[in-house]
Amino acid sequence: MTAPEISTYDPIALRELWYREGFYSERTWPDVLAESCVSGASTTVVYAGAEGAQLVTTVGEIHMLAQRVAAALQDRGIAPGDAVAVQLSNRIEASIAYAAVLLTGAVLVPIVHIYGPNEVRFILEQSRAKVLVQADRWRSIEYSDRVAAYSDIPTLEHVVVVGDAVPAGVCAWDELVTTTSVYTPPTVHSDDVALLIYTSGTTSAPKGVQHSHNSLLAEQRSAPQYLGAGEDAVQLVSFPPGHIAGVGSVLRPLLHGQDTVYMDTWDPSLAVELIARHRVTATSGTPFHLTGMLDLGDVAGKLTTMREFLIGAATVPEDLVRRAADVGIGTYRCYGSTEQPTVTAGSATDPEAARLGTDGSPLPGVRVRIVDEAGADVPTGADGEVVTRGPDQFVGYRDASLNASAFTVDGWMRTGDLGHLDVDGRLTITDRIKDVVIRAGETISSGQLEDVLVTHPSVAEGAIVAAPDPRYGEVVAAVVVTVPGADIDLDSIREHFVKSGLAKQKTPERFVLVDALPRTALGKIRKADLRAEHFPKGGIR
Repeated sequence: MTAPEISTYDPIALRELWYREGFYSERTWPDVLAESCVSGASTTVVYAGAEGAQLVTTVGEIHMLAQRVAAALQDRGIAPGDAVAVQLSNRIEASIAYAAVLLTGAVLVPIVHIYGPNEVRFILEQSRAKVLVQADRWRSIEYSDRVAAYSDIPTLEHVVVVGDAVPAGVCAWDELVTTTSVYTPPTVHSDDVALLIYTSGTTSAPKGVQHSHNSLLAEQRSAPQYLGAGEDAVQLVSFPPGHIAGVGSVLRPLLHGQDTVYMDTWDPSLAVELIARHRVTATSGTPFHLTGMLDLGDVAGKLTTMREFLIGAATVPEDLVRRAADVGIGTYRCYGSTEQPTVTAGSATDPEAARLGTDGSPLPGVRVRIVDEAGADVPTGADGEVVTRGPDQFVGYRDASLNASAFTVDGWMRTGDLGHLDVDGRLTITDRIKDVVIRAGETISSGQLEDVLVTHPSVAEGAIVAAPDPRYGEVVAAVVVTVPGADIDLDSIREHFVKSGLAKQKTPERFVLVDALPRTALGKIRKADLRAEHFPKGGIR
């Protein structure tokens, strides 16, 4: 018998519903890892560096090292509920660190590896992280130079550096993996927070999204239903581990025992070589990733094992889907967010029309509604705001004051996206209400960038909008009204953003000067008008 829908927002009642439906249990990540990493110990995991060098290991080896690191963290006072931040790219230490933090019962705080010191400081301070694990360097980024900048954060007790350039007074990663201490399984509850991950969202400050052991496990348990499975299945992972999709990709082989190949940095030529060498059957990414491989030319002979490509986080051109089909790759779409990682997903066996035109069907346990401005359901096929609920839904923001605006009056999560459901229940996202730029799959807050833009001495007023881009889907565009008599250009703005300490991909790549910004009667900037006039989807400027 189907459980009745809940008509008012009640987190406790929702949690009890998902217990009754079997999506939640008393099991925690320490429990699950202790079993799955043993049963899947022989699972092969490959880490490919930027130069093509590869490290091959197994889930069993990762689990053994994670237990050592967990013991070392426990020696340093880390207990259930403490926050441990990790800023690493796709390398073996990221897998070990993520598993180790979960094994201690602490709260894992992933940080995107290209985030600048200002963003990292905000996350460390708000999360009250006791430990930060970071690399000494990644490509041109020298993380060790930043250690001193975090020294005044009162809650940060330890910085652990992976690599050779370890500053004085800082713990080296090797000290953790060589400890002789014995790991002690913690006492934690499955409804405790296990993951705190930050998203740019729609406000100027990043939002800390909290997931419990149950909600994070619910997401992981649903993964085999929409990602390539089978005895010969091999996944290629290019999403950075600091994103919610990357977190799932790090944990998936540990939980499901699926052979996996990780890329430390995206390189389409290397991706094709890895697919051929390791007989990869499935991967996921944005149109940027798939286009990069197909644009190499005659790659069909190297992609013979590739069956599936899951595309998310961006608009998918129909021509790209057909190009992939020509080399034997079935593409399909999904939809989700940091707050609810996978709301809907298709499959490579869906009819072409569904794969081309929809973002798939709700996953088990997930409910989707389309509502108008008054919160009433709209007819099938009509656009409205997408509101959702499901067992993989987050359990609240770190800043609880943000929770009220995240839900409708009757308790459904507001996605900030517009879309519709078809007669088969498949969802199609058509636009978004929230004010963000999605560049190569990464959500960038316009508000955060506007706070930087308006501090430029030549800017009287400014707005950040998304500009279409053939490579990245969207890029950051600055629309500026100058101070009278001032002179400004894109290079000047870019230099200003570099000095701000924000990540490089948040720097404007398009620029327009205007006499005035269009506004509503209440004074709000009409960004839809700016996009339509200066950065239409049909053309690149």
